[in-house]
Amino acid sequence: MRKYRKYLIVILLAGIFYAAYSYYPRLNIINGYAAKNMASGIFMAGRTQKSIEEGDNAFSPVHLVRYEVDTIEKSVSASFFGLNKRKAIYVEGLGGILVNKEYDPSTDFTIPKRVRTYKELPYPYGNMPQRDTLFKEINYELLDKAVENAFDKAEENNKQSRSVLVVYKDHIIAEKYAEGFDKNTPIHGWSMTKSITGTLYGILQKQGKIDIYTATGIKEWANDERKQITYNDLLHMNSGLEWEEDYFKISDVTKMLYLESNMGLVQIRKPMVSKPNESWNYSSGTTNLLSGPLLRKQFKSHQEYLDFCYRELIDKIGMHSGVVETDLSGNFVGSSYAWATTRDWAKFGLLYMHEGNWNGEQILDSAWVKYVATPTNTSEGRYGAQFWLNAGGYFPEVPEDVFSCNGFQGQYIFIIPGRHLTVVRMGLKEDPEFDVNGFLRDIIASVQ
Repeated sequence: MRKYRKYLIVILLAGIFYAAYSYYPRLNIINGYAAKNMASGIFMAGRTQKSIEEGDNAFSPVHLVRYEVDTIEKSVSASFFGLNKRKAIYVEGLGGILVNKEYDPSTDFTIPKRVRTYKELPYPYGNMPQRDTLFKEINYELLDKAVENAFDKAEENNKQSRSVLVVYKDHIIAEKYAEGFDKNTPIHGWSMTKSITGTLYGILQKQGKIDIYTATGIKEWANDERKQITYNDLLHMNSGLEWEEDYFKISDVTKMLYLESNMGLVQIRKPMVSKPNESWNYSSGTTNLLSGPLLRKQFKSHQEYLDFCYRELIDKIGMHSGVVETDLSGNFVGSSYAWATTRDWAKFGLLYMHEGNWNGEQILDSAWVKYVATPTNTSEGRYGAQFWLNAGGYFPEVPEDVFSCNGFQGQYIFIIPGRHLTVVRMGLKEDPEFDVNGFLRDIIASVQ
């Protein structure tokens, strides 16, 4: 018996050694991802360590990571069999932040000054219950079935939806949550954050503070061909700059999100590989350039920079649960790190449904809404300006005027103007594992 036990231990140790050897080059990224996700999930979303381990961080090899959670310091350390430990801290107002060896615990972070005004109006414009309304053109039986089909049935784990919300003419007509989530749970939007970043430029454009068709004026580009790149090129992800967006290996995006202290500088260092407006290339680095140094230079102080996002957009539309997290340098991670409740994510979609008007106030020009929903060159109708499109019929049974905010692992806000529908779906599986075409087709079919 002892002999077999020794063999078992040897095999186990060999397995651990092999796993550590195989993953070692990626451990900084793996552990960084795990620590950051855990810190934000616990301290901002109020979820348990167990729920995050069994959900968000349950895929290979992240599921092998072990955690040390400090509820007093509000930090999480993560390591893969004790190797390459990474730490993330939680800063109220800024969210979960990955730190490095240069981090000084005495750092005095600037945090946004927020004004949360709760109006005595029904959703979406206030915090009062909405009026009971039955629309004769809605087939509620079909609608309920479509929403129910978006969730796993007993013993299934294929769709992994966490929430679905359907808003029709400013009324919630369907809402469902998975166990452990409800209307008050902030959920990570991942790349839906890009649409928030783009919207900030729409607000600046409306206020006459920027012309998106001008060159960026980045000093590092002053003496080469990159000096011709405009804000418009960056917003369309059609700048011609080199970038690799692959979340499942060591790539530009994973190195940026889990190794860099100032994420907005990464794309600046990249060479041009094609002419602007000739080669669409999805790039989180481009969005962090927009949300970091380029947005920051529009303001005299860092405080004004942080406040603008909330004063002019997030809190203005009552998206009070919303937080756009920052990197260690204090700049917004506008590519990937916004959180909000499902109902508040829907408010962002409704701003676009109403062509930039929020309860009588024009926050964005209607021309901006048309701008973001117009296909950029070479994207085959799939992308506009920090929004995804169906203009090329990617979802064949869905109207071509649909545009959306999309995030890693299946976060979606769909704006369906022709049917007055705004649909939010949050989860851990994305298209094609989660059948977006069928999901939207069935919801749209419920509107007669």
